[in-house]
Amino acid sequence: MKASVFIGTSLDGFIARRNGEFDFLPADGGEPHGYNEFVASVDAIVIGRKTFETVLPMKPWPYGKKRVVVLSSRPIDFSTVVGGVVEQMSGDPDEIISKLAATGATHLYIDGGITIQRFLRAGLIQRLIITRVPVLIGDGIPLFGSLPHDILLRHISTKHYPSGLVSSEYEVANAK
Repeated sequence: MKASVFIGTSLDGFIARRNGEFDFLPADGGEPHGYNEFVASVDAIVIGRKTFETVLPMKPWPYGKKRVVVLSSRPIDFSTVVGGVVEQMSGDPDEIISKLAATGATHLYIDGGITIQRFLRAGLIQRLIITRVPVLIGDGIPLFGSLPHDILLRHISTKHYPSGLVSSEYEVANAK
């Protein structure tokens, strides 16, 4: 099973403001920078409850018909999701990977701060694509929290775009 991250951050490493807003990111994702191609390559998107609650009001549903797995131990009401394929799972990252592999999934998109951090700490992320937006916001929700040990990365590529976006891809050297 391959698990990848594709995420935008401020230049100072925040994925959102403290209140969860990500208004510093370019509207509609900015110019094309590989997101659509990346999403087309995955079997399912795994997000946490907070990320789900953040994207739920977006119209249209931002993930189209792609399978979305929301991680939460509390019941979630999916009745307001229009046009999406959404389900709930709970458990530790290894359990989630096993459950999804059993359904035939081979490539997962892991999204949302806490979810990314949990899967990274468990050694289950193999690829990181981080697009930095040329803005400093000074405070917010960091992409990476504390880690139990160093996570070694191997740089694959970096691309820059006319708007100032800089996207870097890394392979996680010590992933499972």
